[in-house]
Amino acid sequence: MTRTAFFISDGTGITAESLGRSLLAQFENVEIQMLTKPYIDTLAKAQALVAVIDATAVNDGEQPIIIDTIVDQDIRDVIRQATGFKVDIFSTFLKPLEQELNTHSSYSVGRTHSIGSDDVYMDRIHSVHFALDNDDGARTHQYDKADVILVGVSRCGKTPTSLYLALQFGIRAANYPLTEDDHDEDGVLKLPKSLAPHRHKLFGLTIDARRLAAIRNERRPNSRYSSMDQCMQEVEQAESLYRSMHIPYIDTTRFSVEEISTRMIADTGLSRRFSPR
Repeated sequence: MTRTAFFISDGTGITAESLGRSLLAQFENVEIQMLTKPYIDTLAKAQALVAVIDATAVNDGEQPIIIDTIVDQDIRDVIRQATGFKVDIFSTFLKPLEQELNTHSSYSVGRTHSIGSDDVYMDRIHSVHFALDNDDGARTHQYDKADVILVGVSRCGKTPTSLYLALQFGIRAANYPLTEDDHDEDGVLKLPKSLAPHRHKLFGLTIDARRLAAIRNERRPNSRYSSMDQCMQEVEQAESLYRSMHIPYIDTTRFSVEEISTRMIADTGLSRRFSPR
């Protein structure tokens, strides 16, 4: 069964899409084409979108699913005319909250993802810059300013996790790649000298060797770097280092960057500078 879902907003559409995807992910037996429609902020745009939704209903032979976070009542009235199963996030949740809080909502477009507090916004910017400046062991002399230092073999997810931690939580995350340069004369991986003073900040990432080989092969096909033997050796040595040095770590193979980040925060007790947006 194939269905179409529209995530509609008069703002960025991030809230509608995030909630919509979370809800629809529970229905694994249904193939769903998901379409995000942000900034539907005029009656003309709403009417044009209704025509698209109606045409989709005819083409699919099933009514589309419509999940919206539209604030403007006039625009919501237009969207309600579309042929589809409608989930109006604001009317579903805001009305009961208004009753409970005994006050009216401001019904303001884009409040969730606006800049908001200047301090929070600047924290986000500074944290992202820090993650970029300290990517891949670029500036080890700044590790005293890091909240966490992610370590792991090349292509195990360090960079996207660092950036996600910065953007979503304001956490200053550096990352360091474990390479052959960190082996001793016997070929054993040792804790790099630049990381030793910051051992309490270290968090390790590991990954299934087969998955790692597939990822590396996309970047450097048929190379020693992407060979199964090389990947197995690197992963085994990294995990051995984590265990011997009591560095907490997580297997990233089957986790999204969101899951890696939140599990890491839960395991380490890191403080978030702000809540995710």
